[in-house]
Amino acid sequence: MVIIRLARGGSKKRPFYSLVVTDSRNRRDGRFIERLGFYNPVSSSIENKLKVSLDRVEFWKNNGACLSPVVERLVSEYSKNINCA
Repeated sequence: MVIIRLARGGSKKRPFYSLVVTDSRNRRDGRFIERLGFYNPVSSSIENKLKVSLDRVEFWKNNGACLSPVVERLVSEYSKNINCA
């Protein structure tokens, strides 16, 4: 099954996550199909905190990919902020 989830990067105590499309059997930070954006929880500015390619997320959802609960929350938060601006 194809899933959209977070892959952790960054250093110790400074996490940085990439939103990736991957096979659910792959490791968290392992091989992925496509990178759809990033999430930087440490960043202070809103612009550098979250970036998501919504059109690619919709493409993968229409082709049967599932979103992890955290990614689902982040995508809905990002789409609300884009629509308000």
